[in-house]
Amino acid sequence: MKKVGRTILWILLVPVLAALALIFTCDGIISHAAKGRCYESTDDIPHNKAALVLGTSSKLAGGRPNAYFTYRIRAAVELYNAGKVDCIVVSGDNRHASYNEPREMKRALLAAGIPESKIFMDYAGFRTLDSVVRMDTIFSQNSFTVVSQRFHIERALYIAKSRGLDAIGYSATDVNRFYGFRTRCREYLARVKMFIDLLTHKEPHFGGEKIELDC
Repeated sequence: MKKVGRTILWILLVPVLAALALIFTCDGIISHAAKGRCYESTDDIPHNKAALVLGTSSKLAGGRPNAYFTYRIRAAVELYNAGKVDCIVVSGDNRHASYNEPREMKRALLAAGIPESKIFMDYAGFRTLDSVVRMDTIFSQNSFTVVSQRFHIERALYIAKSRGLDAIGYSATDVNRFYGFRTRCREYLARVKMFIDLLTHKEPHFGGEKIELDC
């Protein structure tokens, strides 16, 4: 009976261990690939024509401000005011009339003093892959600066590299581990999903006409 019990235990454990190995392998590959490509100071980061701000909700479920959103907007403003980008592309989900990430990001940037003529909207940034790839296919930028928290930037940079794009990242302030625990857990799974998308040659949900960044 003991031998049977051990066999059953291993049958249950092997898939779990394999899944964990896959998750941590994907995580390590992406983090390693981003080394030297993420910046935290406007003094050090090279200039690019455009910044790509990755979308997130401006509010949490209870109506409180979302710190991820607040810090990303602050980082984009820092880049622009330091002269390290000439314009800003805000890319996110626009699933229905009451939820519009690009619109909220634009409002926040305008309130922070960024000229409206320097802000461009991408309403079809439903996933990080969509936002990154559309910088090339829609906005004709093969070199740009990604703005988000570092863990998110690392995945975006890997996608960019896989498409032959020369992207760098400017890290927004992160949130504390307790506040961001669920987001970090989702990120591990998102990294595995990213490799599946790349292996299956996943493309953005929507195309569209070219948009010239006149900045």
